[in-house]
Amino acid sequence: MTMAQVILIALFIYLGAIGSIVGNTIGWYCLGRPLVASFVVGIIMGDVQTAMIVGIPLQIAYLANVTPGGAVAWDLSYATYIGTAMALAMKGTVDNEAALIGLAFTGAGIGGVVGGTMWNVHYALDVFINRWAERVAAKGDTKKMWMPNIIGGQLIGFACRFIPAVIVLLAVSAGASHGVNIPAWFITGISSFGSMMAALGMGIILSFLIKKKYDWAVFLIGFVLVTYFNLGMMAVAVIGVLAAIIFYQIIDRKEVA
Repeated sequence: MTMAQVILIALFIYLGAIGSIVGNTIGWYCLGRPLVASFVVGIIMGDVQTAMIVGIPLQIAYLANVTPGGAVAWDLSYATYIGTAMALAMKGTVDNEAALIGLAFTGAGIGGVVGGTMWNVHYALDVFINRWAERVAAKGDTKKMWMPNIIGGQLIGFACRFIPAVIVLLAVSAGASHGVNIPAWFITGISSFGSMMAALGMGIILSFLIKKKYDWAVFLIGFVLVTYFNLGMMAVAVIGVLAAIIFYQIIDRKEVA
């Protein structure tokens, strides 16, 4: 990775955070999503195809990631950007997609832990910003109400995300440029780990979606259409919508009767 690529990726790690300057809608709920983050990293590093290969399993694995009450134990944005960047930077050290996805999850594990730690640091430093905001509010100076959030809050958020991200990305870049020789046992391990993480994410989502026993049949129909009939996701989505319309029409008629 070049220094320009490191800076751009670190900048998006900040923008994809909760409460970044672009807001939660564009930031956390858009730029912070694994599939979008992987696409952005792919554009920055000039390899969108490989980025999407690792981005889809990351998206599946982290579909159930939530931040209850604003608690960020695992920083999704940090994890995905770091994980994808690590997979692209070190893709020459592995020879199959499973190992590549495993590399992405390894990087995501590092990024997620660093990001979660920096959120706690961010929260701690925000105490001083809260005191600043209280003093401004007590004076009734409405013209300065924006300053604690825009200046203080964003500077702390930027420092807590951008600077550590640059350090982690430079370490990844250094490892890739020096041709780190990854042992075969580690490649086997991360390949298995990557597959399990995607399966775990899908399992968590299914635990939310499947409420009745026959819901499994609906899920398996989609699986069969993709696996054995080789249908694309758009075709399966259209079939799913049509099936849902028919299903709810039948249910509605039964309720009326």
